[in-house]
Amino acid sequence: MLAQHPLSPHIIPLSNLTQFSPMLYLTGFPGLETIEHWIFIFFFLLYLVAISGNCFILIIIKSSPRLHTPMYYLLSFLAFTDLGLSVSTLPTTMGIFWFHSHGIYFGACQIQMFCIHSFSFMESSVLLVMSFDRFVAICYPLRYSVIITGQRVIRAGLMVILRGPVALVPIVLLLKSFPYCGSRVLSHSFCLHQEVIHLACTDTTFNNLYGLTLVVFTVMLDLVLIALSYGVILHTVARLASKEERLRTFQTCTSHLCAVLVFFVPMMGLSLVHRFGKHAPLAVHLLMANVYLFVPSMLNPIIYSIKTKEIHHAISKFLG
Repeated sequence: MLAQHPLSPHIIPLSNLTQFSPMLYLTGFPGLETIEHWIFIFFFLLYLVAISGNCFILIIIKSSPRLHTPMYYLLSFLAFTDLGLSVSTLPTTMGIFWFHSHGIYFGACQIQMFCIHSFSFMESSVLLVMSFDRFVAICYPLRYSVIITGQRVIRAGLMVILRGPVALVPIVLLLKSFPYCGSRVLSHSFCLHQEVIHLACTDTTFNNLYGLTLVVFTVMLDLVLIALSYGVILHTVARLASKEERLRTFQTCTSHLCAVLVFFVPMMGLSLVHRFGKHAPLAVHLLMANVYLFVPSMLNPIIYSIKTKEIHHAISKFLG
């Protein structure tokens, strides 16, 4: 058995294979326990901005008939995924920093990691569909209303919603069948598959390969297709006659481009830290993981409220 409390900084791992306990232990920011209430206030403000901002976007789109168009249906999907991602991490993060509750049952951990990864894959897919929308709007403007219809957007949205969760079910369920040994302490304030799988005392090759394949054929493929669509968009914009026309046309993409950067840059940063920063301080890993999960959900409503004239106008009308 563990010689000390699971959250002690001097944990003695289990030396033998043991029956896995249903309880795991999450981590806050080690060494900053004395200011955890201030950290709670900071995270509370992040959650407040993210949840209220995305709810507000959904309310604005629903209450404004002029926004009932394919482009804003896609924006509502993006707000929904950001909202889901925020709510997925809320219980454990707030529990750690306010109630000092670090324990989480394995079943609850499975549900949380399923939600976090599902909404991450959904957001990647939504950004891909939005890039296709911008591609058609700029490259084939006369055929836009024929190609991009409300019905097609809804079908694409349903495919986006189902793709990630359906693909995640096998590897999340398989975690329950593995034997576990060693420390039961995770290094974040929420559950991630790549962390829990490292606690298993058996061959996890299938989970590792399946997870890698899933990332390659969802997130990485989405990023490549988004980059290709923007390559064609830039080529089309560059062929326009006047500088003012080129600027005006490309400005219709700025909100989406900012959302793509806000989502994929922290993701790549987190991947680089995991791959090359094994000896980096734990605080760096924690910071990158929290930036990846919180920043897109918090900034996307702000970006679209400022950069999109129709949303800005609808907000002004709604508040006025």
